[in-house]
Amino acid sequence: MSFSLMALAIAAFGIGTTEFVIMGLQSAVMADLDITRLQAGLLVSGYAMGVVIGGPILAVISSKMPRKATLMGLMGIFIVGNLACALAPTYSLLMMARVFTALSHGAFFGIGAVTAASMVVPEKRGQAISLMFAGLTLANVLGVPFGTFLGQLAGWRSTFWAVTLIGVIAVLSLWRWVPSHLPRSEGRVLGEFAALKSKTVLMALLCSVLASSSLFAVYSYIESLLTDVTGIPTGWVAWVLLLFGAGLTLGSVVGGRLSGGRLMPPLIGLMLMTAAILMIFGITVHTPLAAMVTLFLWGVVAFALVPILQLLIVDQAVEAPNLASTLNQSAFNLGNAFGAWLGGMALERALPLEDLPWLGSAVMLVALVAALCTWRVLNRRLSRIEAGEHREAQADTATVQ
Repeated sequence: MSFSLMALAIAAFGIGTTEFVIMGLQSAVMADLDITRLQAGLLVSGYAMGVVIGGPILAVISSKMPRKATLMGLMGIFIVGNLACALAPTYSLLMMARVFTALSHGAFFGIGAVTAASMVVPEKRGQAISLMFAGLTLANVLGVPFGTFLGQLAGWRSTFWAVTLIGVIAVLSLWRWVPSHLPRSEGRVLGEFAALKSKTVLMALLCSVLASSSLFAVYSYIESLLTDVTGIPTGWVAWVLLLFGAGLTLGSVVGGRLSGGRLMPPLIGLMLMTAAILMIFGITVHTPLAAMVTLFLWGVVAFALVPILQLLIVDQAVEAPNLASTLNQSAFNLGNAFGAWLGGMALERALPLEDLPWLGSAVMLVALVAALCTWRVLNRRLSRIEAGEHREAQADTATVQ
């Protein structure tokens, strides 16, 4: 991994940690600020909405700015936001600090993905993006468990102080290692929005929402699945999730390697594999060892989709790479919220907890249909382009003759 990609990965590690670590600190926050569990849960929702709404706006505003300066500025927002979280004396101020911090999330990953892809040769773009996102997956494997442990040991505010320090290290790494001569976006600001009229961009974003929804319809309730259905002791859940996180990390690398050529065949293949593995999980969920193996495989194939979807959207929105890539982060978080809501509603409507993987599989099959439709549209566009080039060649030949 080059130092420039490492700098992006360090920043991704910090952002991923601050997004999810709050779930492991809820009890401590509730006790300190005297709030309800629902209010503590809204700290997660508030962050997600900050990503969905704020990311695209910052991406457009910064579209003509140098990418290195933009990335450092976004990490500046991250540092200030986490510092405010560590100092927040009330729930309202903590919520505002969380939303403010989230503004940097979507824009950083969107612009960071475009930046990572621009620093390598075309056939290595997918691997470069996956290396940056490896920081996000490592946040789930290492950052969140360590942040939770630190919060339990020294108070929940200490975790946000630690994440603030990670942000400072990330800014220094970006300043030292990311090149200053990176190309700016060629499109106009209005062109950033106009490019979103593209049917293929919108369909690719829909694929991202559905793939994320499939993941979080199950993962949001994984602790209950493992303890109540699989029979794994509560003390072992963290280790099982560590195994799942290892699968996510491997999947990010695999996805990067699969995205070196045509994107749609591996995307469709991975979606089909994810749906099948979730069906298998619906069977193996009753057996601890088989469930853990299935969980690891699910993590690999589910997260292998991420760099492929990111690159697909960037390729289809050449006039608006910053905005489209950022919107993919918003789409992922929208899928996060929708998937958790869908799984919760299904359980409320009497769906047995053990059948939740089947719901996730069904959502992934819908995503597969959307991907097949996207592939069909892309093939039609390619055919029209090739037909136009053929007619131009015939016209040139006729002119010469």
